[in-house]
Amino acid sequence: MAASDKSVDDSLYPIAVLIDELKNEDVQLRLNSIKKLSTIALALGEERTRSELIPFLTETIYDEDEVLLALADQLGNFTSLVGGPEFAMYLIPPLESLATVEETVVRDKAVESLRTVAAEHSAQDLEIHVVPTLQRLVSGDWFTSRTSACGLFSVCYPRVTQPVKAELRANFRKLCQDETPMVRRAAANKLGEFAKVVETEYLKSDLIPNFVQLAQDDQDSVRLLAVEAASHAQLLPQDDVEHLVLPTLRQCASDSSWRVRYMVAEKFVDLQKAVGPEITRVDLVPAFQYLLKDAEAEVRAAVATKVKDFCANLDKVNQVQIILSSILPYVRDLVSDPNPHVKSALASVIMGLSPMLGAYQTVEQLLPLFLIQLKDECPEVRLNIISNLDCVNDVIGIQQLSQSLLPAIVELAEDSKWRVRLAIIEYMPALAGQLGQEFFDQKLRGLCMGWLNDHVYAIREAATLNMKKLVEQFGAPWAEQAIIPMILVMSRNKNYLHRMTCLFCLNVLAEVCGTDITTKLLLPTVLLLAADPVANVRFNVAKTLQKISPFLEASVIDAQVKPTLDKLNTDTDVDVKHFAAQAIAGIAAA
Repeated sequence: MAASDKSVDDSLYPIAVLIDELKNEDVQLRLNSIKKLSTIALALGEERTRSELIPFLTETIYDEDEVLLALADQLGNFTSLVGGPEFAMYLIPPLESLATVEETVVRDKAVESLRTVAAEHSAQDLEIHVVPTLQRLVSGDWFTSRTSACGLFSVCYPRVTQPVKAELRANFRKLCQDETPMVRRAAANKLGEFAKVVETEYLKSDLIPNFVQLAQDDQDSVRLLAVEAASHAQLLPQDDVEHLVLPTLRQCASDSSWRVRYMVAEKFVDLQKAVGPEITRVDLVPAFQYLLKDAEAEVRAAVATKVKDFCANLDKVNQVQIILSSILPYVRDLVSDPNPHVKSALASVIMGLSPMLGAYQTVEQLLPLFLIQLKDECPEVRLNIISNLDCVNDVIGIQQLSQSLLPAIVELAEDSKWRVRLAIIEYMPALAGQLGQEFFDQKLRGLCMGWLNDHVYAIREAATLNMKKLVEQFGAPWAEQAIIPMILVMSRNKNYLHRMTCLFCLNVLAEVCGTDITTKLLLPTVLLLAADPVANVRFNVAKTLQKISPFLEASVIDAQVKPTLDKLNTDTDVDVKHFAAQAIAGIAAA
């Protein structure tokens, strides 16, 4: 009997620990307890999880938001622990309670878990357990429950009977007309999702009127979410789109609130895909123009980022003509917009118009705009143009590009803002490949060498990596003749930083120049710098010798590298000794 009692006590122990920890004053202990729920459920078994653990959790839903959030998250993955889909309804009560709490993140997580659990119900159980939950949330006294209800319609609707579907549509309409703006906002947010599962006839008779109403709401926070729902237009035939959706879209594009117009700008390409090419040409092009000259800079910036995608999705037959006559005149104005964010947004996409317009129109129409942007006082604008030069190069060829854009690139390479110089350096290997070795040697090699002496460390570091990429592009013989002699000169510079940059270059060049050049040209300079008066240079010699040793013959390492490292290992400077010892150990291990 005593043994039997002991086994019962043992089996009760996990739930006792959980209850104790959940009642503990320390939030972290309560949180840890919640995070161990799945382990405790496994220990209790499916039946006791259903009969003891879930009721306990349902009754104790009053805690810190952090704990409730963890609980809402855990319960979404609990179906297997309560016995599988046929027992999933046991998870509904605690999640329903969590879906009504005040903290938004907790409610959102509870709704997410409810959606997961609802999807695991059979169609019959869905109607018996989930739909009544949804209806209770819809008619809840607090707006919190009504906002949570909005997220459950699209999960329930496809799997219920026609009478229940009618009820759900009526409930959704009720939420769209709720007196609380937060509820209407939640309904507007889920309208597009719900529209995807509703039959076309009811989409037209029930949901479109809801959409129109929400798009005219007196709260702009509701109207802007209704714009997002306009993507349901793709579910309708073209005639219906024209009559039912377009008037509302036109109205939103010229809404008195800039936040609504901003949302239209953000979603413009999605709307364009939803309504199709013909309606785009007739209705959306004028709306796009209207937004491109909007009074608010945020709206202009948002729509400027869509210029390339909007043009790419135009009807291919009329694409060039529409771009030239209807889009470019407005784009020209944005190139000299007073707001730097607008110009920067445009600069990130304008190059993408080049493949659509072809070589002649690029040279005639776009190139003058690129040149204006390359001389813009805002570095972001210049950076964005430089980053996308390859689009134009593919269309008009490098000859035209070099004549028109190279002077501006040279100017940027010497820009006072180091981030602009950095962007040019990162683009240089690609540009060098496009221009060819001869052109590069004539026009750009001097710039690349100049960067190695830049006063900003990030530029010098990027310039050394740039050298490596250029050697990969043009080959080791070119490096031996064109750049290594210029780099070795830096080892005799009076400024120790330049001598260190020389070492950094030799580090990376050894990887691409091969054993012969490393032994003949690079190693002697590294060994020479081992006697440098500056400790920073000497310990970088130790690091460099370790780095280049894989590209040296064993006899060279024994005869030249190891004696130098041994000498550095007896240096008076502690850092030099440290890195020398590290290099000796590294070479020995290799």
